[in-house]
Amino acid sequence: MGSDAIALPFLRDSMEAHAGSIEWAGVFTQPDRRSGRGMRMRTNAVKEWAVESGLPVRQPPRCGPDEEAWLVEQGVDLIVVMAYGQLLKRSLLERPPLGAVNFHASPLPRLRGASPIATALAEGWSETAVTLMKMVLRMDAGPVADVERVPVLEDDTLEALRERVGEACVPLWRRAVERLRAGGLAFAEQNEAEATYCRILRKEDAWLDFNAPARVLDCRVRAFQQWPGAVVPHGGHDLRIGAAAAVAGDAAGDGPGTVRFDEEGSPVVACGRGALRLDRLQRPGGRMLPAAEFLRGYPLREGTVLESREMAPLVGPRPFRW
Repeated sequence: MGSDAIALPFLRDSMEAHAGSIEWAGVFTQPDRRSGRGMRMRTNAVKEWAVESGLPVRQPPRCGPDEEAWLVEQGVDLIVVMAYGQLLKRSLLERPPLGAVNFHASPLPRLRGASPIATALAEGWSETAVTLMKMVLRMDAGPVADVERVPVLEDDTLEALRERVGEACVPLWRRAVERLRAGGLAFAEQNEAEATYCRILRKEDAWLDFNAPARVLDCRVRAFQQWPGAVVPHGGHDLRIGAAAAVAGDAAGDGPGTVRFDEEGSPVVACGRGALRLDRLQRPGGRMLPAAEFLRGYPLREGTVLESREMAPLVGPRPFRW
């Protein structure tokens, strides 16, 4: 059960490495949706892989009794879930003899919730993980079978980190298969005292507060490139920041948000600690451009003080309520 391309590395590897020892009965994925220019009906990457692999595909808007009956009819032993996008009922989770396991992209019990990869990157982690856990009704609270560590590189973007997280599922799944062959997966309960939660990202998470350290803003720009981006108000509208980097030092006497220009002509914004160099910028209705090219057609002057906006916490000790 999955709807995101992040699941493809372990699926492809399983089809090759475990042919004859594992039989995939079918794939459950989200219904096709309209997107892009012209709002054309599009299939997701997991469905495309399943069709190419000759596997049955089921796309219920919500799993119910028909899906439970199908699992029984097919003799399914185990459900494997990654980024499916549905809440599953107890009756479905308990229908297969071995239950259901889930790949969660964090070192549980840390970062339970909806955006663990982007949040780990935005929070400046040097390492994250993928956890294979038994699914229960509480969010990401099930007992853990195994963990695969994933380094977070200094200049990682969300796309690059997601790719490595997907690849990390391959050795994790291989170990799980060997243990299933040897008699079953052993699970250990999570330590609830160490649990933290991340949340669904919102449009307002694009805001930047220049009172924060430059490294914090650098991490958020890279983490939120796909959604919701990073924006700063200027001239009555929001400028979108496509790439940025923390640089050492503060301009003498400059308050947070003050713009100076470096020797290459790139804007450098003073922060609470250090400064943020803006490498790619976009104005409404325009294209994302390298900073030097952008500034040839946009009047951002030295000494301008860019407005800071409050940044909501990304991590908390309990599930977020909005």
